Formats: sequence, C-alpha cells, structure tokens
Amino acid sequence: MIEETPKKHYMAWMTLAMLDFVTIIRFEDVFYPYQNQGLSVIFSWIFLLICYQLPYTLIATQLGLAYKDTEEGGLASWIRRGTGSDVLGYATSWMYWAQTVPYLVDVSNSIIVSISWMILGNNTLGKHMSPFMFGLLTFVIILIFILCESAYKNSLDLLSLIGGIAMFAMSVIFVILIIWALMHGGHVATKMEWSSFKPNFSVHYFSTTGLLIFAMSGAELAAPYVTRLKNPRKEFPKSMWMLFAMTVFMTLTETLGLAVLFDAKHIPHDFKMNGAFYAFQLLGEEAGMGKSLMYMYAIVCLLNFMADLAALIDAASRVFASDTSEKYMPSWLRKKNKDGLPINSYVLTCSITLFLLLLSGTLPEINDIFNWLLNLNGIVSPYKTSVVFLAFLAFRYRHKTFAQDDFVFIRNNKGALAVGWWCFLFTFVCATMGFLPQDVTFESPQWTKQLWMNIITVIVLFGTGFLLPWLRKLELKHQAKAND
Repeated sequence: MIEETPKKHYMAWMTLAMLDFVTIIRFEDVFYPYQNQGLSVIFSWIFLLICYQLPYTLIATQLGLAYKDTEEGGLASWIRRGTGSDVLGYATSWMYWAQTVPYLVDVSNSIIVSISWMILGNNTLGKHMSPFMFGLLTFVIILIFILCESAYKNSLDLLSLIGGIAMFAMSVIFVILIIWALMHGGHVATKMEWSSFKPNFSVHYFSTTGLLIFAMSGAELAAPYVTRLKNPRKEFPKSMWMLFAMTVFMTLTETLGLAVLFDAKHIPHDFKMNGAFYAFQLLGEEAGMGKSLMYMYAIVCLLNFMADLAALIDAASRVFASDTSEKYMPSWLRKKNKDGLPINSYVLTCSITLFLLLLSGTLPEINDIFNWLLNLNGIVSPYKTSVVFLAFLAFRYRHKTFAQDDFVFIRNNKGALAVGWWCFLFTFVCATMGFLPQDVTFESPQWTKQLWMNIITVIVLFGTGFLLPWLRKLELKHQAKAND
C-alpha cells in the first residue's frame, strides 16, 4: 500500500504581512515620538519612511530570499553565511535575543495598562497599584506566556492575524473619526503652521530618533517564515510591500490625527503610557459614544499585545536553534523538552527580565517605569537592526552579480553598498544617542540615574553573551577529561 505524503500547510502572504506588522509597529508606537518631537515628527516620519524604512524593507526581502534555506537561524545565519564567521554569527544571535527581552517587558507592561483601562476606565492605575506590584504582575505575565508557549505556538498564525487586523482596523476607525469630527466642527488642538512642522535639530531630537527606528524595526522577523510560503519568490515581496504600505498609512495619518486631538506643545506627561486611551476616549465623547470606543480599543489592544508577546517568544526561541549555538552556547542552555522548546533559554529570559524589573523598580512612579523600559528599546533594538545592514553589506560584497529571476535590491553593486552603509551608520548613531534619557530634566539627579541605568542594562544584556562561549569551553574541557 502506497502511503500518501502529508500535504504541507502553507502560510498566506497576507498572513505573513500581518504577522510581521503585529510585531513591528503598534498603534501607540506613533504616540511616543509625538510626545518627544511634537508635530515636527511628521518630517521625521516622511524622511525615515523614504530614506530608511523603504530600503530597510527591501534589504530584508533580498536577504530573506537569498538565505531562505536557513529557516531556523534567521539573522544569525545571514551574518554567519555572509561573513563566514561563526563568532559573528553567535554574537548576532545573542544580540537578537538580548534586545527582545526589554520589548517583552514593554509589551507585558502594556498588557497591564490595557487591562487597567478595561477595569477602571481611566488613568488611575498608579493610585491602585504600587510600582512593585506593577513589576511583579509584568513578570507573571511573561512567565505565563513562556509556560504556555507550546500551546499557542500552533495557533500563532491565527492569533497574529486576528491581532494585526483588529489593530489596523482601529487605526482606520481612528482616522475616520478624526475626519468626521473635523467635518462636524471639531476643534484642531495644534496650530497647523510651518513653525509646528519645522524640526528642531537638537541633541534631544536626535536622542529620540531611536524610538522611531524601534517603531519601524522588525522586517527581518518575517524571514524565518519564508519557506512556509507556497511561492516565496513571488509572495514574500508582496508581503513586505504590504507591510511597508500599512506602516506608511499608520504613521502619517495617525500623527496628523493626534495633532487634531492634542496640542503638540502641551502634551500630557503620561502620554506614552495612556495617550492612545485618551485619544479614543476623546473621539468617543465627540461622537456621542461615551467611553464605549475607549473600551473597544482596550480590548483590541489587549489582543494585539498578546499576539505580539506570543510572536516575540516564538521568534526568540528560534535564535537558540541557530547554526552557531552548539559551538558557543553551553548544552544546558540549548536543552529542549519533548516539544522541542529550549526550556533553559526561557529560564534565562525570566532571569534577565527579573533584573530589568528590579532595576526599574527603583524609579518613583509607574509612569517612570513604563517610559524608561520603553525608551530602553530605542537603544537596544536599533543596535540589533544595524546588524541587518551589516549582513546586507557582507552579502553584497561577496555577491556582485545575480540571476534575472532573483529579487535584488539595487542591481548596481556600488549603489547598493552606499545605501547599506547609510542605513547602518544612521541606525548605529541613533542607537548610541538613545542612551541620553528623554523624559526627565537634563542633568537632574533622575537624568543622571537613568543614564547609568541605560549603560548598566546594555552592558548586562549584551555583555552576558561573552560569558557563554567561556562556559562552553569549560564544558568541553570537562567532557574531554571525563572521556580520558
């Protein structure tokens, strides 16, 4: 009897676009730069979308297709195969994992904030919960998702699709209601004049640009799923173009909508944490819907954050399956359970998470904790993103000609290298500028404290990776002695 080969389950290219979208830019990601730069952030968005996000998306597309046979390695495999260096491949895999941890904490924080708005209906979370309890609940949420990772892994496609569509729908609703309010005599809070759009190129301006890069970063997250497409060469570029189009729509239209609702020169101090809820509350009241629109957003927000957290944990687990892990990571860290999950890597994730929460717990208020952890992503995430461009540079230095059916970002090699170097240097500089604290008075005691917190945290996150090869060497020496 001839056994039939099981039919392979393919992912739709639109699902892949939504999967990437839900892990890249969230509705409230546009609120953060608006508080930092005001209406001049429109200039920043347009500049970055054209000169940075577009080449970044196409670069990730070319690399994803060029290395589509290394599904599990992702970015680490791109670096390893592009440079021929196992050490750089390992360093990339560690950096990729390390930069995920602050984002996991940030998303978990946002889950608590969403639930608080669903229960309380206002911004009084700080009056009902201490910073210690806020940190404890954040840790519990991460722990629950890690323990349930095997359960939701099989439904990740559906969870991400639902979360992505729901959040994009809320963005569309937001824009529609802004237009409706203006057509019915709504007041524009921000003066739409040149001085409002003109950027102020100060140290503060450049130190906050890392958050815009953080909001746009993650196109390479789709790469490990390339082989799950039925026709990768045709469908993967489609998904990346869809991703770029949604990013353009959300950033520009949403920022203009914020200018209608909130005076760019008088933004609430807790805008990063509660701004999105304020926006839907104002729009609901303007449309005669009371708080119902705000509650709807809180529910959608919660679903989106859950999908985001699930996708991040799944993507991070793949890093420990990279093709450099066996050589540089101790075997106990790569140990997998019966479901193939690297359980000890999750223990390490919890440990680093606990360190971040204990450190952030020294700040006086929940809003300070939320802002600091959020701004930390504006440092570590761009550093990781800069590695994408290094992988592209290494690839283009080694491959100067391509077949006609290959997807190629700029066939002229010198032009491609120039764009690659521009993206790398810009990303690296913005990440380094991000060390300067953003939400406290310059050179105040809190500013100095947060500066040191940023430095210490980055050293711990990235520096811990240097200990693992040393531990691996000790492990190999012990095994060699045991075999003698």
